[in-house]
Formats: sequence, C-alpha cells, structure tokens
Amino acid sequence: MIQRLAHTASVVALGAALAAGAAFATTFTTNANAAAEAAKNSVTAVFKQMNVPVEGRFNHFTADVRFDPANVAASSAKLDVEVASFDIGAPEYNKEVAGDEWFDASHFPHASFVSTQIKPGANGAFTVAGKLTIKGKTTDVVVPVQYRKDGANQVFDGTLPIKRLAYGIGSGEWKDTSIVADDVQIKFHIVSAAH
Repeated sequence: MIQRLAHTASVVALGAALAAGAAFATTFTTNANAAAEAAKNSVTAVFKQMNVPVEGRFNHFTADVRFDPANVAASSAKLDVEVASFDIGAPEYNKEVAGDEWFDASHFPHASFVSTQIKPGANGAFTVAGKLTIKGKTTDVVVPVQYRKDGANQVFDGTLPIKRLAYGIGSGEWKDTSIVADDVQIKFHIVSAAH
C-alpha cells in the first residue's frame, strides 16, 4: 500500500513536470540529431511518501519551443505529455497511477503546458508564465528556468513546485497528505539545438 501511494504521488509530480519541461523543450523529430538531443532530456517528479523522498520519470512528451535570448518577448513554448508514460520503476505501479484515482489516463490521456509570457532575469535566469492543464484542470503557473549555451545547444534547467490535489490527483483515500505529500517538485533538464 505504501508503495502504491508513492507511485501515485509520482504521477502527480509528473503533471507538474509537464509545465516545467514544456517551457524549454524542442520539437522532437525522427532524425538522428533530434533523437540524440531528446535522449539528453529529463523530466522528473519528486515527492514524499511517508516523509521519504520518491522520484519518478516521465518518458513520453512532445514540445515546441521557440526561444531566442535576444528576443525573449517573442519566444514561446508548448508541451504535450502522455500521462500514461509516467515511470516509477515497476509496471504494476505505473498502471495504477495511470488509473482513475490518479491521472485517469483513459479520460485525460494528455497533460499540457502553453506559455503566455517569458521574462529574462539575472545571470541566465528566466521566468516562464503559462497555463498548465492536468486531468482537465487548468491553472496559471510560473516556472523558474536557468538557461545556458553549450556549444551549438541551448540548455534549460528548473524546478516547478505544485500541489497535486489542485489537479485532482489522488482521490478518495489518496487525498490523505500524511501518506503521500501534497507538495511535488517537478525537475527538468532540457537540451535543444540552438535555432
């Protein structure tokens, strides 16, 4: 039961990850270079189960990011995530978190993030405001992102905190935050070819 809870919480975190990863992913295509870039990307969700940190990974997502550090106001980001691809390390738990009480992937197969504004900060920091939709619930979020160049690539890192219950993730007995915490940290590392 405890493991079941942990997996479920991971799914919640995953939804938040969408927003974070969406902010700076690139459109992935089937060419070799794009595949290599996609392999460098990660979106993970960290939460506490029985006060012990647990981390899961979101495996399938597509994104369209148009980012120009010289013209940030014209930059944009969109992300679409297949919620059933959340992976906490065991097929039976992955199936459970895709179920009705957690992501309800049969009714809400995708989570999404669409940016509305990107603002520059100091020392490579940016804030990305946008609409995060998980399980049919849309909220306004602001994602802090750290940006840097790495050769011909752009690299984006950040963490987005969310509350899983705000998106209806974890219903019934899983609303109990003493077992699976409401707080979820979405961490992302996105590498994309500079345009």
